[in-house]
Amino acid sequence: MKTVLGSVLALGLMAGAAMAADPVTLQLKWVTQAQFAGYYVAKDKGFYDEEGLDVTILPGGPDIAPTQVIAGGGADVTVEWMPAALAAREKGLPLVNIAQPFKHSGMMLTCLKETGITSPEDFRGRTLGVWFFGNEYPFLSWMAHLGIPTTGGPDGVTVLKQGFNVDPLLQKQADCISTMTYNEYWQVIDAGIAPEDLITFKYEDQGVATLEDGLYVLEDRLKDPAFEDRMVRFVRASMKGWKWAEQNPDEAAMIVLDNDETGAQTEKHQKRMMGEIAKLTAGSNGALDPADYERTVATLLGGGSDPVISKEPVGAWTHQITDKALN
Repeated sequence: MKTVLGSVLALGLMAGAAMAADPVTLQLKWVTQAQFAGYYVAKDKGFYDEEGLDVTILPGGPDIAPTQVIAGGGADVTVEWMPAALAAREKGLPLVNIAQPFKHSGMMLTCLKETGITSPEDFRGRTLGVWFFGNEYPFLSWMAHLGIPTTGGPDGVTVLKQGFNVDPLLQKQADCISTMTYNEYWQVIDAGIAPEDLITFKYEDQGVATLEDGLYVLEDRLKDPAFEDRMVRFVRASMKGWKWAEQNPDEAAMIVLDNDETGAQTEKHQKRMMGEIAKLTAGSNGALDPADYERTVATLLGGGSDPVISKEPVGAWTHQITDKALN
């Protein structure tokens, strides 16, 4: 009788714990892939459960703007690049960076070597593929730093609004296209173009790298102690997931694949992607480095007559969450 009663009580406590889990909705910047492995690992390995959280991960896509989702109340926290977040903040959406899992930038321009391009100065008079929907800001800042107009002409560049694929390079509609070290570059390689037939320009090597995948929330919500507590637990579990993914890249990639409901991803591509992503998260414990933030802001402000942001942001990041999550 005691054994039965004890089992009933234990089940009741477990059910109560499950019911008590606090919900958190995370909006990703793009589709389910190893770029977001840390969050899927944290969910799969029970790191969120350990923190008393019930986390829903919403994939992104070409028709989904993370800033619009969080502005409309569709998510508690979103993954976004800092240039897009700061541009949105200046336009009135009070996004705040609460954690920065990515330490390094994976963005670059990839060009066909046959074009004769050997340096950024050779971009003049060329057609360059550029992503939009908030992803264009690092490119526009780079061109502004080089003093290269983005309105075409022999001294400027013609901007081709690039879809989220590599077709413009393969079909020679553009001399160079936007790629990430962990994704589109390898799509070019898989399409049959040898690495020696390409030339790449990494934003980080050009001194114009800006911070990528950070975690952002709406400023007013941080005034709520209950929300702050949820974010502290969420960031702590997420960073545990990221560090596990760094140490176990192949297993992390398989966890991502298990969560890909579209079936569009392949094991080869995701394992390769996770290996590259681990290089970008290495060196971050989740807390934003103020020097990295200041470098990003300086890059965005240095946009000549048409900068991405027009003034120094105020209140755009905080250690309020990571100070408690990581100590």
